[in-house]
Amino acid sequence: MSQDNPTGRRESRRRRANVAGGRQHKHEVKVSPEEEGILLRLAAEQHVTVSRLLVESALMSGAAETPTERKNAIATLFGLHRLLASISNNVNQIARATNATGEVQTELRATLDATRRTAERIDRAIDGLSLS
Repeated sequence: MSQDNPTGRRESRRRRANVAGGRQHKHEVKVSPEEEGILLRLAAEQHVTVSRLLVESALMSGAAETPTERKNAIATLFGLHRLLASISNNVNQIARATNATGEVQTELRATLDATRRTAERIDRAIDGLSLS
């Protein structure tokens, strides 16, 4: 990853990393206005250029996902992991207070609902990875 991002920026590169000797070959592709719209939308969703989208899609056509899609999936899973850790902390605090006072805390319902929603998001993320 550090080679793709030599300046240390936190966001990912839209363009592919440079290669020694440069890229010597160029291909021109003509598309209809409808295809252009689809390509622009897909490139924007993945935060890459249309050229990078086309190259990754073509070169990885036998693979389940492009490197950009894999990076986005990993970022999503890390975000869900952080969210789950926060919810776990809330559950521990509620349990400690409930054990100390003997009374069920008012935050319990909201925390359990958040836990359920997060579990559903994790299921959707996993389903999305398995469909690739």
